[in-house]
Amino acid sequence: MLIIENVVIPDDVLNSEFACKLSACKGACCLVGEAGAPLTPEEADYLQQNYSAIAPFLTQKGKKTISEQGTTVVGEDGELETPLVNKKEECAYAVFENGIIYCGIEKAYYAGAIDFQKPISCHLYPVRITHKDGLEYLQYQRLHICAPACVAGRAQKIPLFRFLRDALIRKYGNEFYELLEEFYKERCML
Repeated sequence: MLIIENVVIPDDVLNSEFACKLSACKGACCLVGEAGAPLTPEEADYLQQNYSAIAPFLTQKGKKTISEQGTTVVGEDGELETPLVNKKEECAYAVFENGIIYCGIEKAYYAGAIDFQKPISCHLYPVRITHKDGLEYLQYQRLHICAPACVAGRAQKIPLFRFLRDALIRKYGNEFYELLEEFYKERCML
């Protein structure tokens, strides 16, 4: 385990291998689960303020869900999250193309319509952030839908934290990521 500032990074985030294989999982992370994607208050505000720029990239079903529930909802745990279609199906921001689920927020970002890529919880997936005693814990959620990503990661020898490089830098900054790399090279590559 490693602690950088107030962030706890368990060994499995450093030592597990992972490389998302969208062709195998088909974007199931936007579909599987009992709740929407966790959102920070700032992300919830951004989605509300920029919804008109995101809406053209969403499905009719997603837009209908958002018109009924709002751009964000409060989950059973009291935290902000993305709404789910029929409160139990895919994320309202999910877009289906050629049998694969993509993020409509991210599509709007890549089209230049907004300057926000997607919720950090989605960008860091399959790692989730939990809070306890003033610390943030990066927790690797091992789900069956990501089994092909684990196989691909092992074949390509990509540590999970390296797969999440851009998301980790976005969340914690370059210096944080460089410290992860340094620790990994010193302790994990033995």
